[in-house]
Amino acid sequence: MRKMKKLIIFFTAALIFGCTGDFGDVVDFKEVENPNLSEASVVGQPNSATIWLSGLERQLALVFQETLILAELGSDNYVNTQTFFNQFMDGLAIQITDPDMRDTQRDIQRLRELAIFGINEVGPGDPNYDAETEAEFNYFEGLAYLFSGMYFSALPAEPVGVPVTSEQHYLNAISAFDTAIAINAKPEYHLAKARANYYLGNQSGAVTAATAALALDNSFDRTVRFDESNGPSNTFEDALYERATFDDLQPLPTLDFLDPKYSFLSPNEDAPVHYMKAEEAYLILAEAALADNDIASARTNLTSLLDLIATREVRSIDDSIEQRSQVDEGSRPDDSSIVVNGRSGLVLSRQDGNVDIPSVSGTSLTADDIAAMQDDDAGLELLYRTRQEVFIAEGIRLVDMGVKLVIDENEILLNENINEGDPGTVAVIPSFIAAVVSDLDAINYEPGSSVATTVIDLNEVLVANKSSDQVVPFE
Repeated sequence: MRKMKKLIIFFTAALIFGCTGDFGDVVDFKEVENPNLSEASVVGQPNSATIWLSGLERQLALVFQETLILAELGSDNYVNTQTFFNQFMDGLAIQITDPDMRDTQRDIQRLRELAIFGINEVGPGDPNYDAETEAEFNYFEGLAYLFSGMYFSALPAEPVGVPVTSEQHYLNAISAFDTAIAINAKPEYHLAKARANYYLGNQSGAVTAATAALALDNSFDRTVRFDESNGPSNTFEDALYERATFDDLQPLPTLDFLDPKYSFLSPNEDAPVHYMKAEEAYLILAEAALADNDIASARTNLTSLLDLIATREVRSIDDSIEQRSQVDEGSRPDDSSIVVNGRSGLVLSRQDGNVDIPSVSGTSLTADDIAAMQDDDAGLELLYRTRQEVFIAEGIRLVDMGVKLVIDENEILLNENINEGDPGTVAVIPSFIAAVVSDLDAINYEPGSSVATTVIDLNEVLVANKSSDQVVPFE
């Protein structure tokens, strides 16, 4: 790898210095300037901060275009039956040469740099700069660190910088969120801070932040929006719904009733992703209560969660084109009479008319489940099953599995601070996940049968390994 870096530098130098002076006369790239794209066209202009904030929202959409595909395919939520989307993540073959690793890393880092430039340059230069926009800039910087920590074990926190650990990224995120909160507190700022503390295993910090979020608004819902006509569109919605008969992504039968979370909205607006919502705060509080052996508080928070989910949008859609075929006709459960893992009501009959699909949050959890819940492993498994359902198609499940992506090959080649084999360049897959990779999406089902089972229950696997520092952070 070091030899490769030297070759790249050598050939670049040869290209530059091997050119004649005449070439410089033909094109001097330093002198080419588009007056509409210069720094002066943004910095110092009235309302430039508001425009810059719109750019950050757009960049966040690009981040989710990348992270959702990788995270959902790598989890047990979906099996990828085609090759149109990432061909490697379904088997957790996480490679530095995968262009999706490159694009994911770049989009997260671009979000960070855009936010920092907004804080340092655009905002202070705008005579109409206000506290709300300043807080948003800091929030977006925090999101970039948060996603870096969630999806990578190590990643530079500055251009061509030394990779820092996911733990440090979480701490950087908390610092940025604290700044945003001090300027103009919003519930999603507190929840983002709660999530960072959650994955750090800082139970008290997560509980404090989650409680603060709910105190401001107990039903908040922050979304990332997509533009169907001009882009960026919701790529994951394409995978789940608009590609229709291709049936690219098939959910685990236990999650069938939640799919497709995203479906067509209008020619102008694509389905949003609900990425910071009050449901997460209730789940954090419930999990913390279980860790403290406080079953009463756990039940109270899960009951509040159910009450909230009951108020969320449910879309009635025509999904009859979805055959649940996975290439072979009838090879996946597609009838409401089918019982999955001994539970009914998890599979929908899509050929009998419109189906009702939760577009924000859905769950199979019931009041009876909560009443019967105990402070034991079965109770924790129930909570993680609920997390999986509530966060399906939001990129959370892979993080809960303890899996981390890798720094891409281009960064390794061009950044003198990184060499292949360094932390961050090798995928992190917990041993207990690696042992069941081939079974993550596997099911047992005979066409025409009334019974289906998943080969494994990953929630049982996670709880069985709760002592690991890679999963179940409060245990």
